Amino acid sequence: MSETTRLNKFLSESGHCSRREADRLIDAGRVRVNGAVAVVGTQVGPDDVVEVEGKVVTRGAPEDAVYIAFNKPIGVICTTDPTIRDNIIDAVRHPRRVFPVGRLDVGSEGLILLTSDGDVVNKILRAGNAHEKEYEVTVDRPIDASFLHRMANGVPILDTTTLPCRIRQDTRTRFTLILTQGLNRQIRRMCEALGYGVSHLRRTRIMNIHLGDLPAGRWRDLTPAELKDMHRRLSRSSKTPLALPDADAD
Repeated sequence: MSETTRLNKFLSESGHCSRREADRLIDAGRVRVNGAVAVVGTQVGPDDVVEVEGKVVTRGAPEDAVYIAFNKPIGVICTTDPTIRDNIIDAVRHPRRVFPVGRLDVGSEGLILLTSDGDVVNKILRAGNAHEKEYEVTVDRPIDASFLHRMANGVPILDTTTLPCRIRQDTRTRFTLILTQGLNRQIRRMCEALGYGVSHLRRTRIMNIHLGDLPAGRWRDLTPAELKDMHRRLSRSSKTPLALPDADAD
């Protein structure tokens, strides 16, 4: 892309849709640039983030793409909209323009990836690609074998039943959960369906990327080894956009 490109041309050349369809989407307010609703005639440059219905559109990852791990504190909102207070972009303050891979609820904390590579976003989030995410969850009363069994084998929520997952009890009220699915507020809904309330939720891993001892509110670049392993895992993943916008499991 040259210095700037008309938004409808960018969407067309990315393979997302025709220019006519792009204009229709823009008119309907379904396209955002850098978190703000776009208008017909908007120009976009190399560092601008284009989203259609919450899904990032890109022509491919540049060689200097940014990939970072951020320890999101409670209270930070996973939106790129600059008009929303406590948005994740202001919290990260990265010198490059980046956007989050999925989301964590405002009341949850822990690992979230941010990148300038839209292909990675769609490949990680698409449930059919079965990429693991690990969570530490504390509930409001003691858990038992029945709870663990039901969580592991699927819980009816949102007019469906969750996919089987791995679970390990850590204390009387805390457990570790590993999911390959990302329904909206999935973990909280699963617990609520079984009569439990979530008092604390922390994501500790996405695929091969671990939160480790990264302090809350701080970010770090992914290491070359992490990037190599991540791209290997994603090499056979579909980048078909999610059916549900902003889906994630917290």
